[in-house]
Amino acid sequence: MDLFEELSWRGLVYDATDGVRDALARERVTGYIGFDPTASSLHVGSLLVIMGLARLQRAGHRPIALVGGGTGLIGDPKPTTERALLTPEETASNVAGIRHQLARFLDFDETPNRALLIDNADWLTKLGAIEFMRDVGKHFSVNAMLTKDSVKKRIEGEGISYTEFSYSLLQAYDYLELFRRHDCTLQMGGSDQWGNITAGLDLIRRVEQGKAHALVMPLITTSSGVKFGKTEAGAVWLDPERTSPYEFYQFWLNTDDRDAVRYLKFFTFLDRPAVEALESASATEPEKRDAQRALAREVTRLVHGQAAVVEAEAAAEKLFRGDLSAMSMRELLQIFSNVPSCDLRSAEAGWTITELLAASGVASSKGEAARLVKGGGITLNGRRIADEKERVLPAHAIEGRIFVIRKGKRDNFLVRLLDG
Repeated sequence: MDLFEELSWRGLVYDATDGVRDALARERVTGYIGFDPTASSLHVGSLLVIMGLARLQRAGHRPIALVGGGTGLIGDPKPTTERALLTPEETASNVAGIRHQLARFLDFDETPNRALLIDNADWLTKLGAIEFMRDVGKHFSVNAMLTKDSVKKRIEGEGISYTEFSYSLLQAYDYLELFRRHDCTLQMGGSDQWGNITAGLDLIRRVEQGKAHALVMPLITTSSGVKFGKTEAGAVWLDPERTSPYEFYQFWLNTDDRDAVRYLKFFTFLDRPAVEALESASATEPEKRDAQRALAREVTRLVHGQAAVVEAEAAAEKLFRGDLSAMSMRELLQIFSNVPSCDLRSAEAGWTITELLAASGVASSKGEAARLVKGGGITLNGRRIADEKERVLPAHAIEGRIFVIRKGKRDNFLVRLLDG
């Protein structure tokens, strides 16, 4: 199937301008997607458009990843409130982090359709105010800009600054510059960017009498109506320092049955026969969660590499068996990276279990700790503690450094031992 047909089958075409399908079928198109450097890492909500660029390149077209070092100093208007302005240094640091992550998906080597990574600070920070208002601003109607949803919501709420109001003009100017510099004739993005993208098309038509295209993808929510990529612990990041590969793998493994096949289409390169086979297997034996396992493996491999998949699955198996003592400190720190934790000075004589529970904050007092132990509610490194007088030594810690304490059925705590 051609690229447009594949994107359609995967459910990735929310809207597109006339002529996109023919252009993708008949010529090598240069297309771009913009990434806002509001943080030093992208999150899973960005994966849909990253995969869009990667699919574009795999189909023989040329992708441009435009990092907003310039627009990031302004900020895309949020629905309800003004963004906090980043310093140039913060923006530059965030741009560097995003560059590294995009390199896992796009081929930047010297090939005919090699990907380009461009920072719009290259032109926006050199653009004069008078020049911008004369050459760009005169092509935009304030009346039309006021009808944009992002602007209307802000005006109806706490208002919007001229700084953020001007964002759509800057994004349109980006498209014009890429059209001029790289013959870029396609911009892709989420469906919420349709107005900004078509403003760029109109600017190209007015200034250069050129024709360009737009293709937007759907905004994703889960079948339960929750915004995709949000968990109790917060956003799921692509940076392994923010979201461990184990947590990342588990996020995908825990996908609702109703979403698993849809996400396989969105976030993997598995072809149609492979996806349909997993869909069939999930329908007949949903308890095996074949679709979720394939999803977790494929996306974790793309973002973190095959070694991370192997480590995540091995750690999950040990955790399922309850054999925490067989796990390495690295595995434990990944698995329990978001649970309450504390540092405790090591003591050669150790502690009674009640002292350890009180000192680590698992219990509010030794008395409460004793009641928890007597009630069978405490496990230490996977072992149930039955005696409130039991003494725990540093040698009992995993690699001499880590205690994992579970209170009740769900509450886990991590204790890191420091040198005494």
